[in-house]
Amino acid sequence: MVRVPNGRSCRLAAAFCGLAGLSLLPLGAFAAGTLYCCHDASGKQVCGDILPQACYGRAYREIGESGRTLRNVEAPLTAEQRVQRAAEEEKRKQEEAARREQQRKDQALLNTYGSERDIEAMRKRAEEDVLKSIKSAETKVAETRTLRKKYENEAEFYKKKKLPVEIQKGLADADVEIKAQETLIAAKQKELETVRQKYDEDLRRYLELTKTSPAR
Repeated sequence: MVRVPNGRSCRLAAAFCGLAGLSLLPLGAFAAGTLYCCHDASGKQVCGDILPQACYGRAYREIGESGRTLRNVEAPLTAEQRVQRAAEEEKRKQEEAARREQQRKDQALLNTYGSERDIEAMRKRAEEDVLKSIKSAETKVAETRTLRKKYENEAEFYKKKKLPVEIQKGLADADVEIKAQETLIAAKQKELETVRQKYDEDLRRYLELTKTSPAR
């Protein structure tokens, strides 16, 4: 016979109170209302029509009049478990945000390109724009070097004299311009590589999403 906290006996429910796996009893097997059951520190099942003290801080079940489990209540988390669960929840949120962002990017990709040829056409235009900028800068460098050579030739006549201001300024301006254009060329070359990587990735993802093979 199992005693509940208010002192009432569970004579007909004794088998239930002693067996954790049994979840269904005849109506009237215990007093009307909810029954609370858990396993105490020794592993024995304890039940009562109010939560037994032995169940405090432990997982327990709420059981209805029909003998069916109404709900399972988890044991309170330890501080370490709370930290771990918070970390897991944050990770889940980040993964969900990443999944939604990838879905957004995929839809934008499919809205942008109708075929593999569209990707290649846009790649070509983007590359041509960057190459045009590089070519223009290279031309500017060549022109400035030619101009600088002119100032260098003029400076030959002043080896033992102070250079005129206009020649000094011409040489200095040419050096500044050449450096600026060479910096621009280096930046555009990096941009060209970025463009190529972008369209390579767009093509790879497009083929993955559409399950097609690259055109030959």
